[in-house]
Amino acid sequence: MAVEIERKFLVQDGFCPRGEQQIRMVQGYLCADPERTVRVRIADDKAFLTVKGRMTGISRPEFEYEIPVSDATELLKLAVFPVIDKVRHIIHHKAKKWEVDVFEGANNGLIIAEVELFDVKEQIQLPDWISTEVSGDMRYHNSCLATNPFQNWKS
Repeated sequence: MAVEIERKFLVQDGFCPRGEQQIRMVQGYLCADPERTVRVRIADDKAFLTVKGRMTGISRPEFEYEIPVSDATELLKLAVFPVIDKVRHIIHHKAKKWEVDVFEGANNGLIIAEVELFDVKEQIQLPDWISTEVSGDMRYHNSCLATNPFQNWKS
């Protein structure tokens, strides 16, 4: 079984990612409940269908399949919530690949940095631009951001 082990963080105020690679992403959810999510994502010129299971700590089952962009475009029309728009910046730090998502649209103003781990007990050195860890806060999961966008949150 494929397992995703991931930690999520907010970034320091004023941090502007300058990634080695930038990927424009549009994604929508065909199913988003606590037991499973089914996501369709178009990332530049590729598309993926991803199924994720229930979170246990910072890990969960994940299955991802590349699909034709034309299929993804049609599947996005079936999304149960508004789509999420973001630009992902890839930044390498201390042998780890960080994915820094700069959100647009209804989630404008939110920047989340994610790092995937090999083991839930893996220790990592955080970059100096990292702020608060939000791994356990479901509000920062993309499926939740689709239903309750960042701009709707109260300070």
